[in-house]
Amino acid sequence: MNKIVLGLLLAAASLVPAQAQNYPNHVVKIVVPAGPAGPTDLLGRLIANALQATMGQPFIIENKGGAGGAIGARAVATAAPDGYTLFVGNTATLANIPAVVKKPDYDPVKDFKPIAKIMDSYQVLVVRPDLPVKNVAELIAYAKANPGKLNYAAAGVGNITHLSGELFKNKTGTDFAIIQYKSGGEAMTAIMSAQADFGIDNVAVTRPQIAAGKMRALAVTSAARQSALPDLPTMVEAGVPDFVVTSFFGILAPANTPSPIVDQLHKEVVAALKTPNIVSALDQLGSVGSTETPEQFQASISASLKLWKDLADKAQIKID
Repeated sequence: MNKIVLGLLLAAASLVPAQAQNYPNHVVKIVVPAGPAGPTDLLGRLIANALQATMGQPFIIENKGGAGGAIGARAVATAAPDGYTLFVGNTATLANIPAVVKKPDYDPVKDFKPIAKIMDSYQVLVVRPDLPVKNVAELIAYAKANPGKLNYAAAGVGNITHLSGELFKNKTGTDFAIIQYKSGGEAMTAIMSAQADFGIDNVAVTRPQIAAGKMRALAVTSAARQSALPDLPTMVEAGVPDFVVTSFFGILAPANTPSPIVDQLHKEVVAALKTPNIVSALDQLGSVGSTETPEQFQASISASLKLWKDLADKAQIKID
């Protein structure tokens, strides 16, 4: 090996530590794969503000919605892996879309490097107030006694509300129509106005309506009961085997982002999750900050992707 080649190799080997040591030295962009004001945007802005305060450089949000979040995901998947383009990933972009879209044009496992999970959230099974059922067992019995007559409200094709309905069908052997609405708000309005009979949606969407008596909650989809709704059983407790559905949110970078940068960002995000304003915001969303390592977050993504891909294949759900 000549001296020139050796010098180039040594220079390349020293580049990553130097990048990490000086990181960040200019603006960092955090891509939110949705429009302003939703939970993904809220979480992204909270984390951006916290990182800006502790790391001494601007962390700015770029809202890049469209295609259920796939447009934003693709933009980050192809960005330079230098720590200056980050991503607020969630169950939709990292599990649901890759499970149901024929050509998502990105790989949720190979194209991203997890930094830190922000939180897990859970769903709630709700019914219209006048539906003559008081628990999950009665809903299943009613659906079986009236095959094809119940309407389930989903907030769009291929997302977690749709797939949760398909999972409920699969686990309970029931038959009902899944009606697609444009948003979670429209789906919940349909249930409250008796245009639809039941649905499964995030606790942040359902809890205010449950408290107001506009819909009846039957169960939560988390693995354990939740302090926000302590009287509700889990779906498993209610008799639906292996029905655990959570929505995760987290910060990721493009694959091949240097590990020292990922480690630094992980430390800062975990610290931010303990600050009072973020603890309060997560509580409003029915959650607490995650303590998962990047490796554990990667395992969570893979497990969620497998769950929804297996279901989508079984239910033959594919979107062009």
